[in-house]
Amino acid sequence: MIDYNKVLSKTVIEMKPSGIRKFFDIAQNLEGVISLGVGEPDFKTPWKIRETAIESLEKGRTVYTANAGLIELRKEISKYFERSIDTSYDPQSEIVVTVGGSEAIDISIRTLIEPGDEVLIVEPCFVCYSPIVSLSGGVPVSIETKAENEFRLTADELREKITDKTKLLILPYPNNPTGAIMERKDLEAIAEVLRGTDIMVISDEIYSELTYSGKHCSIVQIDGMRERTIVINGFSKSFAMTGWRLGFMAGPKEIIRHSLKLHQYAIMSSPTTSQYAAVVALQSCEKDIEIMRNEYNMRRRFIVDAFNKLGLDCFTPQGAFYVFPCIKSTGMTSDEFCEKLVMTKKVAVVPGTAFGKCGEGFIRVSYAYSINHLKEAVKRIGEFIDELKQN
Repeated sequence: MIDYNKVLSKTVIEMKPSGIRKFFDIAQNLEGVISLGVGEPDFKTPWKIRETAIESLEKGRTVYTANAGLIELRKEISKYFERSIDTSYDPQSEIVVTVGGSEAIDISIRTLIEPGDEVLIVEPCFVCYSPIVSLSGGVPVSIETKAENEFRLTADELREKITDKTKLLILPYPNNPTGAIMERKDLEAIAEVLRGTDIMVISDEIYSELTYSGKHCSIVQIDGMRERTIVINGFSKSFAMTGWRLGFMAGPKEIIRHSLKLHQYAIMSSPTTSQYAAVVALQSCEKDIEIMRNEYNMRRRFIVDAFNKLGLDCFTPQGAFYVFPCIKSTGMTSDEFCEKLVMTKKVAVVPGTAFGKCGEGFIRVSYAYSINHLKEAVKRIGEFIDELKQN
């Protein structure tokens, strides 16, 4: 008999499963559950994009592309960066098309991190950063942001965590799970701390098109930051293309050159059909993004107002499609709240602790669902809160 504990990686054994998937799985196994747990647009992928994919299949475009992606797509991504964040990237040498933003995060971290390197991770945050750092032999170092600062990273919080082992800062804005954003003045303060160091930045901007107050600002737009930053983005959220598994990364030529080697060995190339479709997405689907953003904005205002009326303090997020209400007034932990809510009222949300320890006392609620869906969920949550007060 094989002792699998001896053959499995200890790092993998000690890795906790995603807290998001736990409640998603519970919701799937209960009849009549309203799930507000998964960050997936409820919109269909725009027809122009689907039509292009169908046409590419009909024409038999089913072979590998260049490792870095179709040059036509990389050119369109380069144009996208120029018009969205006023930054130029060479499509030949500074852009790689990846399997979702997730692969871009993975290969970016593995390209930079050696055993013992410290990686500063702004929390609460998406669940994958810390496990990938650990798998790379790095040391995840949490920077806990606070509700009173609208979950923005401050220069003092960053400065306090930097040591002589710090190699990388992961900057995830607009933020999942809080919906927080960083404005130009915030990024300028962060840039001032980083100048004169060799600390690199991964700027995960997958929700950049879902910014509700003004235009998204990237740290690469701040003087001196382009040379130390890898920008990550993709098509899943902005274009409602989660299942197409297509993202992209851009950065300094030397960094991208070595990241491409990891992509070559692990993936070969991103899905060909998705790449042809993505060319059209960038060329002609800006109006579709605007329609979706306006709908999310309406839902955002509704859900924030609803939670505040229920007595669960909720700051107004300025990006992504999540709210992060505080449930401390109930006297329950985040996990207890979510478990009792799904079992008694059949509404699935995600405990804040799934996104870092500082998420305790909060829950993540996605509003990437229809307004009728949200209204029914809020009604049930209200009943849940009322019953808690009576007990």
